[in-house]
Amino acid sequence: MDFDVVVIGGGPAGMMAAARAGELGARTVLLEKNSTLGNKLLITGGGRCNILHAEFDPHRLVAKYGKKGQALHSSFAQFDAQATWDFFESRGLKLKVEAEHRAFPKSDTAEDVCKVMVQALQKSNVTVRTGCTVTSLEQSGPLIKKVIHTSGQITGKNFILATGGKSRPETGSTGDGFLWLRSLGHSVTEPSAALVPILISDPWAKDLAGISLQGVKLTIWQSSMRHEAHTGKMLFTGTGLSGPLVLNMSKRIGAFLEEGPVTLALDLFPSFDAGAVDRMLMEIFEQSKNKLIKNHIGQITKPRLAHAILLLAGIDPATPLHQLTRSNRLAFGKLLKHLPMTVTGLLGEDKAVVTGGGVLLKEVDFKTMRSKKYGNLYLTGDILDFDRPSGGFSLQICWSTGYCAGTSAGQHTKL
Repeated sequence: MDFDVVVIGGGPAGMMAAARAGELGARTVLLEKNSTLGNKLLITGGGRCNILHAEFDPHRLVAKYGKKGQALHSSFAQFDAQATWDFFESRGLKLKVEAEHRAFPKSDTAEDVCKVMVQALQKSNVTVRTGCTVTSLEQSGPLIKKVIHTSGQITGKNFILATGGKSRPETGSTGDGFLWLRSLGHSVTEPSAALVPILISDPWAKDLAGISLQGVKLTIWQSSMRHEAHTGKMLFTGTGLSGPLVLNMSKRIGAFLEEGPVTLALDLFPSFDAGAVDRMLMEIFEQSKNKLIKNHIGQITKPRLAHAILLLAGIDPATPLHQLTRSNRLAFGKLLKHLPMTVTGLLGEDKAVVTGGGVLLKEVDFKTMRSKKYGNLYLTGDILDFDRPSGGFSLQICWSTGYCAGTSAGQHTKL
């Protein structure tokens, strides 16, 4: 059967593109190789789905994406964060904003986000074919004519590619779209892990798996030189560190690792100087002179973390507070401000939240998301070469570029 719009990839960008094209009356088919739609969407935000970054000024939102983000002005002008918010709330999914402008469904479940998109597809009369593995796109001159899949072929007038990057391949993101685009003559920057957890060698850090910290600062050190520092939320894992702060720094940490060993210094009280930290400790310790230090460190930071710092400072946790020396206290305070951790590497692409790289932006018309090489091919979502911070930014690209591609493809069905 010949379709007006053929969408390849049933993730957020693909579902948004197909729903929009179908809404405009285009005969639309959505092809997904998995047995269900939205597999990666279901695991975003730890299963809660950080659906967007709640910055409703498009110019400020674009600035968050760095230099490459300037290309997004046209797409965001058509469908920005406010439009995304309204899209979901108007369909019955109530949203909330948490720290650092991160928006989530009030239900705290990504499944509800996926349900909204599936319902939008149904309402737009989109034909959905799951378990359909596309193997190639066939061209004829400056146009794409058909997609070849494991069970046959599908012809169409317009084609939207929404196959994602190479992060979390178990969800279906295995980089197929990059191979097809290279074969069609597009330039593709080799994908690499962009937002990925950090591996730490220190045994004490691994023992803190599950501890989450907010408002802490991490500084990158190399060759006894202090480099960049950032503040935010981080998480200790069984292999090292994760969380928004770490993920957003991972690409730079990886770049430093190529030059040599890297150490991260954790500051638990970035708004305090060393003197203020020492005065805080004196006040806390003064309140219970005859008690054991291990029974009061929970007032300072997470008990397990504080216990680990005590041991690193050479302090016996069973020491009564009145026996704690000034040098003991200063050593403990120093580690609260500068807790070093040795980086051994990054987890691979298979564990990345998103991968960097993708189709060169100059080969895409961002007003329509149309390829500049093929008049009926549209490129969306994580297949595009953007740097995306953690915090709903990648999904916003999916929603916006998917909507723009679906609009343009849906309106231009006669070639």
